[in-house]
Amino acid sequence: MTADELAEYQAFKQEQARRQAEERIQALRDNYANMAEAFIERSMKKLEPLSGKIRAMKSEVLEEASSLQALKAELLEIDGKQMPKSHTFTNKKGTKRVTIGVYETDAYDDTVEEGIAIVKEYIESLASDTKSQQLVKMVLNLLQRTQNGALKASRVVRLHKLADESGDPRFLEGVKIIENAYKPAISRTYIRIEKREIDENGGIVHDWEALPLGMTES
Repeated sequence: MTADELAEYQAFKQEQARRQAEERIQALRDNYANMAEAFIERSMKKLEPLSGKIRAMKSEVLEEASSLQALKAELLEIDGKQMPKSHTFTNKKGTKRVTIGVYETDAYDDTVEEGIAIVKEYIESLASDTKSQQLVKMVLNLLQRTQNGALKASRVVRLHKLADESGDPRFLEGVKIIENAYKPAISRTYIRIEKREIDENGGIVHDWEALPLGMTES
């Protein structure tokens, strides 16, 4: 075999190996795609009906809870709007309980901008001594917005405390406007069920344990 023939043969073998590698990778990709497709179909058949059942059961539980909450408000002689955001119902034996509540996200109406402007106007008017600079830094940190563009309610509480400590009416006015602008938005309603084991003497054998209601909790 001449040198040219050897080089040609080696080039042929390299090309053959490259094609075989590409074909193998493509076969693996096709196999993965087919397996994923079958997995998706099987999972949807199992979980889609379950999702519908959970939604329907949740609606039934919330409807019953709403009636209980209305009766509770009547018994306590308070406005339903003044009721707490969560309600826990416990059985007579103290072994089972259901909690209905809502998750809220911090939100404010447009008047919050006026309050923020007043607060910033106040801190900008402070003297430049070390103590004032520290207060300015604290206030600006508390006025920082979240990724959703809203102020955190917990920070506004701390801001109010600083305003009280300062005793400045303008500072207090700005914070009050911010507080009045607070209009929390309900993101979703949750249901939590728990159980515990109590012996015949009332002693706790196993304390409250939450039963998983979501796929991520099981």
